[in-house]
Amino acid sequence: MIRVLIADDQAMVRAGLRLILAAEDDITVVGEAADGLEAVATALRLRPDVTLMDIRMPRLDGIAATRRLVSEQPAATRVVVLTTFDVDSYVYDALRTGASGFLLKSAPPEQLVQAIRVVAAGAGLIDPAVTRRVIEEFARAPAPGPTPPEVSRLTERELEVLRHVARGLSNAEIAASLVVSEATVKTHVARLLAKLGLRDRVQAVVYAYERGLVRPGQA
Repeated sequence: MIRVLIADDQAMVRAGLRLILAAEDDITVVGEAADGLEAVATALRLRPDVTLMDIRMPRLDGIAATRRLVSEQPAATRVVVLTTFDVDSYVYDALRTGASGFLLKSAPPEQLVQAIRVVAAGAGLIDPAVTRRVIEEFARAPAPGPTPPEVSRLTERELEVLRHVARGLSNAEIAASLVVSEATVKTHVARLLAKLGLRDRVQAVVYAYERGLVRPGQA
């Protein structure tokens, strides 16, 4: 059973999300929070598998709340940021603070449910509607410095897989491209995440672009 915490300052939004998730046999809502401070405290207390975090909340916004959760108790919960705003800086900041997913509130219910399952399983997810904006944000960022030393611990194949992950390919697509099994790709992903000290695929995407291992527009 995937345990979910809903953090949003609008009671009707929280009720709507709870109603959507109540229809799923493998998901249960264990708590709610109406602001960022309450979200942090409740997540640390209840240890949900996934926290749905609104960005614009009183007392502490969702970005700061996510940053605090990740820094205070990295294993406490995985955060999926939900917002009506697809502004570039929101997406970029959310991913850099350690969020494992980013969805617009306009996404269909089935996409929200899938996002929770994906993130709970240890992967990451970015709403397709904002993926292009994230890449453009990286394109505007300053040129990366020297390749960090930990990259040298990756095998050539692991580095190749990392670049494919950064371009948004699924395990199945990577397997087809490299002519290997999906299980092999999954093993490579797990190993490269461990070697680089990354939590999930979303962090791997951020890492690869910020370190210049892949550039926007590359084939």
